Amino acid sequence: MRKSLARRAAVRAATVAFASTVLVGPLFTAAPALADEAAPAQLAADQLPPELVQAIARDLKMTAAEYLDRSARAQELRDYAHDFRSERPEEFAGAWLGEDGKPIVAVTSLDAARIASEDGYQTRLAPVSANNLEIALTQVNSWIAELPVDLSQAINNVAIDFLNSQLVLSVANTPAGHLLNLPTLIANIKVILSPGGGGPVERRPMGGDTYISAPTSLADSSLQNVDVCSFGFNAVDANDNALNISAGHCNPNLGKGDEQAGVYLPNVRDLAGSPQVGTFVNSQLGGRSGLDYSIIKLNEAAVRGGMDQPSVRASNGTTLTVTGVADPIIGAPVCKSGQSSTFTCGFVVADRVETQLYTAEGQSKTVRGFASSACTLGGDSGGAIVSGTLALGITSGSNAADAPNCNEANSALAQYGGTASLGIPIRAILSDIDANSGGGLGSGIQVRSRPNVG
Repeated sequence: MRKSLARRAAVRAATVAFASTVLVGPLFTAAPALADEAAPAQLAADQLPPELVQAIARDLKMTAAEYLDRSARAQELRDYAHDFRSERPEEFAGAWLGEDGKPIVAVTSLDAARIASEDGYQTRLAPVSANNLEIALTQVNSWIAELPVDLSQAINNVAIDFLNSQLVLSVANTPAGHLLNLPTLIANIKVILSPGGGGPVERRPMGGDTYISAPTSLADSSLQNVDVCSFGFNAVDANDNALNISAGHCNPNLGKGDEQAGVYLPNVRDLAGSPQVGTFVNSQLGGRSGLDYSIIKLNEAAVRGGMDQPSVRASNGTTLTVTGVADPIIGAPVCKSGQSSTFTCGFVVADRVETQLYTAEGQSKTVRGFASSACTLGGDSGGAIVSGTLALGITSGSNAADAPNCNEANSALAQYGGTASLGIPIRAILSDIDANSGGGLGSGIQVRSRPNVG
């Protein structure tokens, strides 16, 4: 975010835009994440913070119990889909929760359909496997990477539309967008046009809270820009380093030198006097991993202040305890925490989306994540996304980043399918951090959680 705590505009509104057909139902799919552990137990419905319960009822038209139940079923489907795909890679074509919450497995053969049906799942026959659709997705992205900048900027995202066995390319309704000549090597491409309180307040910093950062010291008299984002999940590594996971594009020194920059709790009356709570020590935006994340190493003041706890919240002080980690499954209910838009909820509408994000300097970065219909505003970047009480991912971008509030965003974007947000899966982030740690900071990193054994 910019001067005087203006919201960070590095990820533009048009970078995550989806057709209305995507947002009204779970149409997209891709490979489920590795099911290396069973989904942990979640909190009971009466343990959820009141503000979250209100958001669930408002945005999802569900009770808290229904929300938790559907979240749990999504993780059960994740496990089954992972095993099914491992055994029959050319016959698996996706898995998702239907609008009624029932799990569905898509396959390419009658024999595979029989097996899934006998296991208690609804089935759909599809002409193309998930593997082949993902190969096509890679080909399209290779083509996009070779386009001139003015043309590549007209492409919002490309995703897999499994139910229709095709890729969907979201192109801005601009002259540049109309000039695109789609690659003939991929037959199944569809083009869509899109527009260029409630609880005791815990007075300690936690996930979902605002932080500010700058490329130099806040006391630097030449400083002109201050960036604002939201803390994600508190974490700890094997060396007992206290960390927080946020968005990579929130680091004002991304791609510069050692990339380190101070992270502060904002003091709006005395910005230069804002207390430092940590430092960006590693950030990724696009590149090999296709992820958008940062590691913030927390200082002793932050730890003493409570950022060693497994909690996130929204603006009115409502606190949610994180009980474990989950994977994005199409149709799963999600809620995100962030200071700009507080708790807002929606459904996972795509579990693999690749989109171009444009930095404040105009550089294009290909970022891979999942899409949800939850409203996300500027300043929510880096904030925590949960399914039930499980950590799911962090907020990266949105088609409503420039809107003043979610009511206006929903009204303005209704004709285009409503709000859409890009999330970065937490498991992918943790794996990438650990793989690149070299045994140092971030090695064995885990999201802080408090398992619910009851």
